[in-house]
Amino acid sequence: MNNYTKNTEQLDQELVLRVQHGDKAAFDLLVIKYQHKIIQLVNRYVKDRNEAQDVAQEAFIKAYRAIGSFRGEAAFYTWLYRIAINTAKNDLVSRSRRHSNYQVDIQEVEIYENAPQLQDMDTPETDLLNQEILATIKKTIEGLPEEMRVAIILCEFDGLSYEAIAQAMNCPVGTVRSRIFRAREAIDNELTPLLTHGNFQ
Repeated sequence: MNNYTKNTEQLDQELVLRVQHGDKAAFDLLVIKYQHKIIQLVNRYVKDRNEAQDVAQEAFIKAYRAIGSFRGEAAFYTWLYRIAINTAKNDLVSRSRRHSNYQVDIQEVEIYENAPQLQDMDTPETDLLNQEILATIKKTIEGLPEEMRVAIILCEFDGLSYEAIAQAMNCPVGTVRSRIFRAREAIDNELTPLLTHGNFQ
């Protein structure tokens, strides 16, 4: 395991602990960090891009609800990966029941303490929250200074490494880290009211 991986997992663990101690805004940082990867992952199962984004959001909500049971026995992303896969498979099962007799193996859902939650997450309230989160993130990013906006887009939406972003923007890696940190902080500040008024529980 290289130092970057160690540092990433350590940061994830710190954020998870903050969430477990009631800091809901810390979970938003995990969402911002992994949303691009999770959408790409879900897209392997759910081919419609808009549907994949909805399923990814559902996976994050499930992860938030179950994070109290996370003990760090595996990396946070590995745990989140399993939730996303199971959410995508469950979505396929739900849709196949409506349209065909297609069956999908969803045996891994034992990681959830309450399996019926897999069927009842699609609510108007959840849809509204998803829309508000995405709209807030989009609006905040659009309002960032250009250098911060470009850096966060290249990182979170295009999936580039800090080194690749530094080359693209012709600046040191440390500057890229600073710009992305400040961009995430700005997004976090805008999302905090949304996530702390009982909407994300």
